Amino acid sequence: MTIIKRLRTYTAILAGLGVALAALAGTASASTGMLPPAGPDAPAQPAPVVHTVVVGGTPGWQIALIAIGAALVAATAAVLIERARSARRPVTAAA
Repeated sequence: MTIIKRLRTYTAILAGLGVALAALAGTASASTGMLPPAGPDAPAQPAPVVHTVVVGGTPGWQIALIAIGAALVAATAAVLIERARSARRPVTAAA
């Protein structure tokens, strides 16, 4: 394996770990902000009442349209990348 491939692999691993750490840090700070103070001198507080509010939403046809659009973009990108890669490959003589 060449040094470039090794560096690319290490960079991808490091980036993945960084993203995972950032996600964990974000969820940890959000979850600990709701904890009541601990200890024997902490005042007794009742549990908070949670009111769920659901307003609007995305209709099913819009979700389907977004999924179809994303699939078309992904397919187009895959075809363009494959054509670019095949154009760079050396042509070998068939036996």
